[in-house]
Amino acid sequence: MNRQMLSFFDKPGLQLLLFGGKGGVGKTTCATAAALRLSALAPERSLLLVSTDPAHSVRDSLAGYVPPGKLQVLELDAQQCLTEFREQNGGMLREIAAAGTFLDDEDINQFLSLSLPGLDELMALFEISSWVEARQYDCIVVDTAPSGHTLRLLAMPELIRRWLGMLEVLLAKRRYMRRVFSRDAGPDRLDLFVSKWKSTLHLTEKLLHDPKRTQFVPVSIAEPLSVYETAALFQELQHRKMPVFELVVNQLHLECDCPTCKAAGADEQLQIQRLMAEIEVPCPVWGIGLQEEEVRGQKLLMDFWDHAQPIARRPKIATGCSIVRKPAALVEPAVLVPAPAPSARMQFMLFAGKGGVGKTTLSCVTAVRMARGFPDKRVLLFSADPAHSLSACLQTIIGPQPKLLLPGLTAMEIDATAEFEKLKARYAEDLEHFLETVSRSFDLTFDRVVLERMLDLAPPGLDEVMALTRIMDFMAHDSYDLFVLDCASTGHLVRLLEMPDLINQWLKAFFSLFLKYEHILQMPGFVDELVAISRNLKKLRELLQNPAAAALYPVSIPTRMALEETKDLVEACGRLGITVPLMFLNLLTPPCDCRLCVGLRRRESAVAKEFLKVFPHKQQIQVYRQPGLGGLEQLEWLGQRLYQSARQEMTSRVA
Repeated sequence: MNRQMLSFFDKPGLQLLLFGGKGGVGKTTCATAAALRLSALAPERSLLLVSTDPAHSVRDSLAGYVPPGKLQVLELDAQQCLTEFREQNGGMLREIAAAGTFLDDEDINQFLSLSLPGLDELMALFEISSWVEARQYDCIVVDTAPSGHTLRLLAMPELIRRWLGMLEVLLAKRRYMRRVFSRDAGPDRLDLFVSKWKSTLHLTEKLLHDPKRTQFVPVSIAEPLSVYETAALFQELQHRKMPVFELVVNQLHLECDCPTCKAAGADEQLQIQRLMAEIEVPCPVWGIGLQEEEVRGQKLLMDFWDHAQPIARRPKIATGCSIVRKPAALVEPAVLVPAPAPSARMQFMLFAGKGGVGKTTLSCVTAVRMARGFPDKRVLLFSADPAHSLSACLQTIIGPQPKLLLPGLTAMEIDATAEFEKLKARYAEDLEHFLETVSRSFDLTFDRVVLERMLDLAPPGLDEVMALTRIMDFMAHDSYDLFVLDCASTGHLVRLLEMPDLINQWLKAFFSLFLKYEHILQMPGFVDELVAISRNLKKLRELLQNPAAAALYPVSIPTRMALEETKDLVEACGRLGITVPLMFLNLLTPPCDCRLCVGLRRRESAVAKEFLKVFPHKQQIQVYRQPGLGGLEQLEWLGQRLYQSARQEMTSRVA
């Protein structure tokens, strides 16, 4: 152990330790290694290492090692937490749904039920919180999902607060009737049910904000996209008053003499100093060197934190590093064998994979290549990831409105929340007009509040699906010929692709409601919006399952953990009927004779052979690491090497 060590190794009252960051930065390694080290430092303490990432990697990281003593390992099934909640509380919810509006219990209950999917991760967080409050473990170490979805999870208490508020609204009329007819003003079991969950929410938020009991450790790598996302994560954690006392920068090129490593190391030091400048609150930063062997299994994990060393802050470093940076020296060869150019009929290309594998870069490279190679083809590059990275990769500000980057290429980062707010505004406008119309004939004192809160029962994830369906509007108006999507990380992408079925159920519930009360509930504008969403969902499903028009391109890196996640992604595509024509094996170490590079290439070669065995019928394009790659000029350079020249007969406009 270093003389100096990270604070969480010497914090007696620490009960909850969370590691988070952009995908691929090594947060699973950090969390697993921290749990093993904490267990070794205090064998008598009971510890739990738990993963809340839908694409679990903790057991892959342990590589078969079973920790001794009082350290337990759990890859938490968030969906199972939600299922158990339904089983235990479904009866109560049905009673609350029947508490009294002109809508009957069947109408309300289907919305209460459909709003629960997406709360699965929150239920997992509640579960962890309950273990802490019950002192079931002395300390719980959490490997979280990639940062965009971690922030959504930390914001989820607000969603559950609205959901509980809806339950109280449904109970309000019942309480009023009890006071009037039985003079009973005390809480009954339904009131106590809601109070219990409000208390659980309060305890969870109190725990997450307690610096004596909780610590969140952001993990980054010294690479522009990661620096951009880590700075945003840190600032959001500060905004939410999450205790953050230090930051870890992983996978650094330290003390190497070869030109490749020295160039990478110099760029990394610049990125670290810029990250420090971006963080408004001074925070100790620890660096950990890149290792020859993939950090898996007992020995390497136990030794992992021995490599941590504090990094000094240097003065006068300019901020804004995430958008504009000095051009890097590019590495030749860029690829071993180029990929075939996409078909002229292709309309939708999705780049997906484990966080940190370079899917943003390859989606940008592809979009630039297609726009440059086919000047008449109109290409839209867009991101649906809650933690957008297009701006950092393109080195220009990309926002929620389409931005022309060069002739034939437009980019946008869809604001999923704003898309949903538009729907809510339409609903509120139509509802207000409806209530004004019927208030002279009906007493809707309680029903009014219920109706006003109906969209609070929308399934989490609806906003992201709506963002995707906006692309169908562009298609309907023939705005673009090719759509290139930078996807969210694997676990959340799979859930998002499966989400249309759930959203379709929610839409049907609303349609059935309007049909049932068609003589009372008149909201034509909102209904038109729902019809448009439903139509676009159908078109999106049909498009994704059309192999001539849509394809998903998995992006991976040569590590065993990435291999396991890629298997899950390809299997999910098979279930959903989405074509996977080839895959990219990215970030390979370029040829060099230094000890670190030779060791890295040896381990990468072994994993690349495993990829060939697991996916024998998929063409695999191997791409070398390009430190600091970004900006249109460099992206075009890589695109020319990544893809074969297209056939001359390819037309650039889709018929």
